[in-house]
Amino acid sequence: MKLLTVPAGRGVLWVRSGFRVFFSKPLAYSAMFAAFLFGALLLLLVPLVGPLLMLATLPLVSQGFMMATKGVLAGQTPSVGLFSVPIRGGNPQAMVMLKLGLIYAAGSLFIMWFSDWVDGGTFNALQEAMTSKTADTEQLEALLADPRLSTGMLLRLFLASALALPFWHAPALVHWERQGPAQALFSSTVACWRNKGAFTVYALTWSVLIVLFGVLINSVFILLGAAKLVPIAATAGGLMFTSVFYASLYFTYADCFEGQAAPGVGTDVPPAS
Repeated sequence: MKLLTVPAGRGVLWVRSGFRVFFSKPLAYSAMFAAFLFGALLLLLVPLVGPLLMLATLPLVSQGFMMATKGVLAGQTPSVGLFSVPIRGGNPQAMVMLKLGLIYAAGSLFIMWFSDWVDGGTFNALQEAMTSKTADTEQLEALLADPRLSTGMLLRLFLASALALPFWHAPALVHWERQGPAQALFSSTVACWRNKGAFTVYALTWSVLIVLFGVLINSVFILLGAAKLVPIAATAGGLMFTSVFYASLYFTYADCFEGQAAPGVGTDVPPAS
């Protein structure tokens, strides 16, 4: 296995390929994402350990969608059962994948705890105030004006991005390349850093698409006099974009490692070097 460096423009192709592969099997991808959401909600209902277990499953979810996309490119139809493939009995990497999930959960919990400590709980207070029927405008304005809130938000964004780098390719490296947790986390970090231009374009492309979608649905429904339908359309669009994002993950992996070239990524950008 060899790490590759791709042009920055590849990031746009990753997004485009994600949409193309999603719309080739929209029902299958939607069913997988719906199953993930349902499972996550059930885990969150479990006292104490539920949130930890939910966070620990996220690397499995990423790998499940990457396997789905790889299968679609080979002419197969993905199913919900892909989520359990990496940890099924007889898989020598099952325990490694479980360890990876626990490490991710621990990292996520640390980010939440540390960020809450830095902002003094203002972020949680804002969430509670926004969902409370008794919250007043002055309370919300006071929370929004608190400098600790913006500091905590920036810290959360930075730490979440830092955590994403080692875990971006790690599930695939554990499952397909038979790497251990430490090696997979290191290889993923190096691959993301070497291709930071492509990943920056990838993130910017997603940001632009989401903003444009928001502007579009707001404009259309307001012109139609159906502004109340905007939240429904936004929710449906958000679910679709998230499914497409997960569908595109395989292309980011396939381009960054030699021998993993994905058919269908596109050829209008120079090849990896």
